[in-house]
Parts: sequence; structure tokens; C-alpha cells
Amino acid sequence: MTDPSTLVVGAGGFLGGAVHRSLTARGTDPVAARVPWDDQDAAVSALVHAVRGLRSGPAPWRLLWCAGTGVVATGAEVFDEEQRLIARVLDATRDDRSGPGTVFFASSAGAVYAGSDAPPFDEGTEPAPLAPYGHAKLAAEAQFRGWADATGARLVVGRISNLYGPGANLRKPQGLVSQLTLAHLEGRPSSIYVPMSTTRDYLYIDDAVDMVLQTLDLVEQGPSPAAVTKILSSGQPATIADVIDAVEQAIGTRLDIREGADPSATFQGLDLRMRSAVLPQVGDRTFVPFRQGVATTVDAIRAHRAPIETDSSEQ
Repeated sequence: MTDPSTLVVGAGGFLGGAVHRSLTARGTDPVAARVPWDDQDAAVSALVHAVRGLRSGPAPWRLLWCAGTGVVATGAEVFDEEQRLIARVLDATRDDRSGPGTVFFASSAGAVYAGSDAPPFDEGTEPAPLAPYGHAKLAAEAQFRGWADATGARLVVGRISNLYGPGANLRKPQGLVSQLTLAHLEGRPSSIYVPMSTTRDYLYIDDAVDMVLQTLDLVEQGPSPAAVTKILSSGQPATIADVIDAVEQAIGTRLDIREGADPSATFQGLDLRMRSAVLPQVGDRTFVPFRQGVATTVDAIRAHRAPIETDSSEQ
């Protein structure tokens, strides 16, 4: 079967870049959307052009939307801008005719279940976001569902647990493994604002990419149209204390950790263990062991660390 034409939105970011590299290594020829994110009008124009180009013929297509802005502590106004951008792109392309296609939207399990009860959480858990970040992810999921319904496209909403691994954007204050390592290499202390028992499900980037692509394959083999929400997680929970210990072991020395307080801590769920009840065969794999993944991440940051600059290319 011919591989579908594929467009990756967010190929300059952590997940999108890894997806694009993996598809290229597998012999496909994915297109990386070139988007001037700092200018919304120009960004919308570029994205509409790219999406229309992807869907212009009768051949099957895939749109992987891996772009995202902000972190848990980011204010609502930033996400409001992102929602407007997504709405403008989807509204402009809603009535375009095309061949059969599938959309993947990268959401955040930790953000949408931050205030949910009774972990581990699965797709049947009622979302309960605590921060504007989580509310924005749920709103974007709904936007893509509406677009998929209107266009007849298949949709996969991937609620992804805590990603880590080589290639994370070190300019973005997110990703505990990378930020602990970077702080140590720069001779800075690391500040921790939540209890050391705070628990996350850690998913190595290579595992995440494989799970995204396998999920797309399975959904495309099923009845059409289909809309699937799936948690992508490893089932490897680790506390902050565990993460610190793993990074210290990989670096070979103690880290300078400072515990403190910050208003954004109220947005953090304390126990975000995950599991998936949807397409469970996707999780039937050998995951990269957490300490091995941490060691690989530390080594990569040591080898390739670049000067930190203000930059908006995460999307």
C-alpha cells in the first residue's frame, strides 16, 4: 500500500521533530510545515496553504499537528491566541474537498487530568484541568473533532504523558530531566516547587513516536470515519525524588536542589499515573527503561548543549 502524503505541523519542536525524523528514516517523505509563528496572519496563511496542498488530490493523507505553545504556568492570554490561530486554519479548510485522510492532534494527558480523581487515569476518566494549559488542550481537541466531523476525516487525539529524551527544547521551562541536567551543567541550582512525592508517567520520545505512528496505522485499518482519543503512556511512574536520583546517577554527582514555593504549583497534579484502555495493543511493547532513558538524555545534553537564547521556534 502506498504511504499517505504526510504533513507535520510543529516539526521544529520536540515531538514534531522526532516524528518527522522517524518518518524520514522509514523511507517516507513527510513535509514539515514552514510557519512564521510570531505573526499570526502569516502563520495562518502558511498553514492553510500547507493543509490545502496536503489534501488537494484524491490520495490518502495524514496531518500530524504536534505544535503547541506555553507550559503549565503560562497565562490564558497566550492560549487564547493559539485557539484563534487553530480556529482560523480549521475554518478556512473545513469545506475543501479531498481524499480520505487522518489527523493526529498532540494533547497532554498531564494537563487535562491534573485535577482528576483516582489515578491511574485512562480514557474513561473525566478530565479536570487545573491550569489554562489544560483547558486550552481540551478546547483544541474539540476544535479538531468538529473539523474531522465536518470533513469526514479520521481523528486521533493523543493525550501524551510526560515526554522526555534527547532533543527537547532547552529554552522552554519544561521537562524535569532536561532542566535538571541543564541547570547542573550551567552551575545553577534547580528549584522544585511541588512535593518530592509528586508522580508522573515518563514516556521516552522514541517510544512516543512509535506509539503515535502505530495508533494511526490501527485507526486507518478500522471503519471510517473514526475519532479516537488515546492516552499514550509508558506505565513507568516516577516521583520527583526518583527523577533527581536518576539524573544524579547519570551525571555522577549530587545536584543542587532548592525547594521553595511558587503560585504555579497549584496547577500541578500530584499523582498523574496513566494507563490506556483504548487500542491496548499499542502499549504491548518493551519501553525504554526510565534510568536508561535518563542516562541517554543526560549524555545528549552534555554533548550538544547550545547557548540558551530567546526563541519562538518550539512550534
